[in-house]
Amino acid sequence: MPTLSIPALDEVVYLEPGETVLSGLYKAGFSYTVGCRRGGCGICKLDVIEGSFSYERPVADTVISTDERTDGTCLSCRAIPESNITIQMREYEVRLVNPLLRQINEKARLRAEALAAAPDTPTTPDAGAGDD
Repeated sequence: MPTLSIPALDEVVYLEPGETVLSGLYKAGFSYTVGCRRGGCGICKLDVIEGSFSYERPVADTVISTDERTDGTCLSCRAIPESNITIQMREYEVRLVNPLLRQINEKARLRAEALAAAPDTPTTPDAGAGDD
């Protein structure tokens, strides 16, 4: 489960595998100015200051330039984190607009911590099991 850190708010959002940055932020109760939500306008650009992401759908060079593709610019409506990422907003502020959804994100954090703390369980039966 990748995480998305927002240092300016001291927040961490827990994303589902394959979930976009924008979707994860909205699902956790956060909002910021966006446009088309389909990769055509570029309004939702933000900076990834740590971690990596990819685009599963094509993004036009008119929306994300070649330089932006290498400098950490992220089109949040299309970007899917490949690892834990840390973001920084550009022109717009991210803000908590739905505290109830933030509680759901907190439950996701607890699940992630429980999974990380769980002892490794064997995936194959013991070789001597059933031998008497």
